[in-house]
This record gives sequence, C-alpha cells and structure tokens, in this order.
Amino acid sequence: MHKTLIAIAIAGACAAAPAFAMTKDEYNANKDQISQAYKADKAKCDSLAGNAKDVCQVQAKGQEKIARAQLDADYKPTAKTRTDAAIVKADATYDTAKEKCDDFAGNAKDVCVQDAKAAHVRAVADAKANRKTAEAMNTADGKVADARASANKDAREADYKAAKERCDALAGDAKDKCVADAKARFAM
Repeated sequence: MHKTLIAIAIAGACAAAPAFAMTKDEYNANKDQISQAYKADKAKCDSLAGNAKDVCQVQAKGQEKIARAQLDADYKPTAKTRTDAAIVKADATYDTAKEKCDDFAGNAKDVCVQDAKAAHVRAVADAKANRKTAEAMNTADGKVADARASANKDAREADYKAAKERCDALAGDAKDKCVADAKARFAM
C-alpha cells in the first residue's frame, strides 16, 4: 500500500540531491503523484472491515502526509522543512499505532497507547534536537571559518613583515623590488 508513496518520496529525495533545485513543475507533478497514490491506497482499504479498515485508512493518510512533507523538504531544503517532515512522520506513525491499539481492551489498550505516545514524544524530541544540532553546527562552521581566516591573515601579515625586514638589508631598486615581491607573495 505505502510502497508507492515511499517510492515517490525516495524519487523526490533523489531529484533534490543534485545541486539544482526542484522546479515548481516537478514539485506539482510529484504532488499530483502523491495524491493519486493516496487515492489508490485508500481504495485498497475498502475491501477491509472493522479496525483493519480503520488502520488501513490511517496508514494511507499518514503515508500521504509523510510523502507531502518530504516533498516540501526536498523542494525547499532547510533545517525547518526537514524537521517538519520528521515530525509529520512521527505524527503519522503515532496515529497508526493508536489506531492499532483499538484491537486491545482495558489495560493492554492503555499500555499500547502509552507506548505509542512515548515513541511519538521521543521521535519529535529527536527531530527538534537534530534541527538544533544542525543549526549549531552551521553557526560553529561559520565561527571556525572566521577563526581560520583571521589566523591565516595574521600568519600572512607576520610572514610579510619578516620578508619586508629581510628587504631592509638591500638598497634602492633592489629593496623596492624585494618589498613589491613580498607584497605580491603575501597578498598585502
């Protein structure tokens, strides 16, 4: 049932992998494919009865939501859209798990629901932590790059001063040429 939606989501992820962004037409075409796959998956549920039918319908809807969220994340790849996709997946998994719990009664059902809730809370927390980690790494990468640039500039300046000092032993045109060469070599 949801193999089609998973294939569409994977295809969307692969389409976003190149350096080129997904076009609006590609996005809309993928969106239409997701809708068609949802309708087909939902139609398969009609042959079922009782809670099995309910579970099937919740799974079909969940897979559609996951595929759409992944498509959005592929179309506009940001930490926020990736986090949103992970949360949508957690929500869909939770909804399906809760629906499956309807097969139980009493304490067994309560335990099933609590287990589903715990898994949902964990998945949402992980998604949010991953976003914060990615944002922190981006900030850290910028700070590391700034520190390296500053260190490289300081080293270049020190090397230039040393080379210029060596030029002081010369006189006239030789000194001028030596200083010009040092400036060119150390980009001063």
